[in-house]
Amino acid sequence: MELSEWLNSKVPAIAGDLTVINQEHFDVENSIGFKGRDRIYRVLESFRIALFPGIYDQKPIDEVRLNVAVSNNIRKSALDLRDVLEKALLYCKEDIENCEKTARAKADLIVMALVDKFPEIRRVLQTDIQAAYNGDPAATSTEEILLSYPSIQAVCIHRIAHELYKLDVKIIPRIMSEYAHELTGIDIHPGASIGHSFFIDHGTGVVIGETCTIGNNVKIYQGVTLGALSFPLDDEGNPIKGVKRHPDIEDNVVIYAGATILGGKTKIGHDTVLGSNIWLTHTVVPHSRVFHSQPSPSISSSNSVKLEYEI
Repeated sequence: MELSEWLNSKVPAIAGDLTVINQEHFDVENSIGFKGRDRIYRVLESFRIALFPGIYDQKPIDEVRLNVAVSNNIRKSALDLRDVLEKALLYCKEDIENCEKTARAKADLIVMALVDKFPEIRRVLQTDIQAAYNGDPAATSTEEILLSYPSIQAVCIHRIAHELYKLDVKIIPRIMSEYAHELTGIDIHPGASIGHSFFIDHGTGVVIGETCTIGNNVKIYQGVTLGALSFPLDDEGNPIKGVKRHPDIEDNVVIYAGATILGGKTKIGHDTVLGSNIWLTHTVVPHSRVFHSQPSPSISSSNSVKLEYEI
């Protein structure tokens, strides 16, 4: 049998089988899809331009037209986001007409609630920028930080995604956070709560879990994991959703490269410094210093590494 004959005779049945499988697992008609995902990416870029006009614009903006440019940018991207949200909210199997009206109305409310938060988001982002400038002696200006530091890009997207997460929006905040992950190598779940003046130095390989809380004036370095210790399972062996799984980091904490802090009951007290490459699954009291001792020149490195816990 030639390929052309096989395509005509066999492919329709294969396509039918694939359709049945997909209909069992996905709402194909109301899926956001790749087109919607890319639209979310564009919305994020537009929101970033609105938050930092003149920095991320492709064309220069003079101060006289600044308000108009920002307003128009927000209007367009808000409508685009509303359309994607409406699609994400459409999961009704019956009474589709009323479902569409409800989804549209809810999407409108979500977009308005998010955009209302923009001034607050912008003020908090300024503290993050200042924390990066103060925390990195290599930084020469805040504009350098905005244009080149992956931390600010990831945290900016996170602060938008987190507001949507708090509004009980599904899927879209995760698409946003994974977009930031793809761009920067920094993986922050949109559920994580992060205080002001937050700085991730270098950033590659940082992981911050969904139920993690981070206080104010916290600085972490590359390769840090704030993760889960284990997953509680239900009677059928499936992970139980919505439980506290990730650590709490209090104010004024520094976490150096490669540190791993795990568990929902783990709390790192304020004004603590955690050294590189440590593994912590227990609470640390405030004003602690936790680190590996440096190898002594007189003994082999295999015998010299031990955990020192200074309070």
